[in-house]
Amino acid sequence: MDSKILVVDDDASARSGLELLLRRQGYDVRSAADGLSALAECTAFQPDLVLLDVVMPGLSGFEVCRQIKAHAETRLIPVVLVTGLSERDNRLEGIDAGADDFLNKPIDVNELSARVRSLLRLKSFTDELENAEAVLFSLALSIEARDPHTYGHCARLAEFSAGLGEQLGLPEEELKALRRAGVVHDVGKVVVPDAVLLKRGPLSVKEQMLMRQHPIVGERICAPLKSFRLVLPIIRHHHERWDGSGYPDGIEGEAIPLTARVLQVADVYDALTTDRPYKRALAPAEAWKVIQDEARRGWRDRRLVEEFKGLMLGHAAPLSTTSGKIRRGAATLRKKRRARR
Repeated sequence: MDSKILVVDDDASARSGLELLLRRQGYDVRSAADGLSALAECTAFQPDLVLLDVVMPGLSGFEVCRQIKAHAETRLIPVVLVTGLSERDNRLEGIDAGADDFLNKPIDVNELSARVRSLLRLKSFTDELENAEAVLFSLALSIEARDPHTYGHCARLAEFSAGLGEQLGLPEEELKALRRAGVVHDVGKVVVPDAVLLKRGPLSVKEQMLMRQHPIVGERICAPLKSFRLVLPIIRHHHERWDGSGYPDGIEGEAIPLTARVLQVADVYDALTTDRPYKRALAPAEAWKVIQDEARRGWRDRRLVEEFKGLMLGHAAPLSTTSGKIRRGAATLRKKRRARR
């Protein structure tokens, strides 16, 4: 498939010249004459590269670039600012807006071609990374689908743990890691046979050993993705216990990554309040008694248990009803904390 390039310039002759040149080089090209049209084309056309004039009526190229980089569906699109401005402050503003490169007017054709090729190669690497993530997510969801009792578990866990992370004030990159880990935390169960995964009675010692390998296998599966750097500790350690009696490494207390502890509390709650092959679902009140008892026994981080319970009790309905309520509850609690400061 031909790479897609969006040319944005309010000067019709400049637009036409760039379109003609790029089409001759085999690219699929669209154009826009102003900032608002450019943003609409980014959403509809999904270009692999944007050549963006800086000085335009209405939204400037800086503002258009800033908006492209602010939205999840477009922020990975490389943006080249095309400008006749040469002042240092203009360059700094472009960098601050998120520009990936600059081209000076008048444009040198050879320089344009080289920069376009370079940035399109970068975009193709990014797309491959996203495809790899999509494959992992698909694998994780296929594992979830092996057990009808766990339907929706990954989606709930992604939202539950991110909601608790928000309440704790974790940075955005860790919230993103929690959402990803919610989906792929059990991907290592790909090595666990259905006879063990769906067994209604207690597992034998051998079966327990096999099941306890899934965090290590999951970490190994996800390790090649550098974008999963913050996800890997969550996958490996979400079955550790505060007192060191968990697995696979037997680490304890603060040595267990905070994000792994966050996901663990949400995971335990969801497991207790849904039917599983080996047990019936507990009512939320019963589930909290179990979790708090486990905290007293030293299995769970007491502070996180209470934080998560507080988040849950901020809603009239159980936490498992909708992710939107979780986010609204977390936002309300953050506002209250800011008001007290």
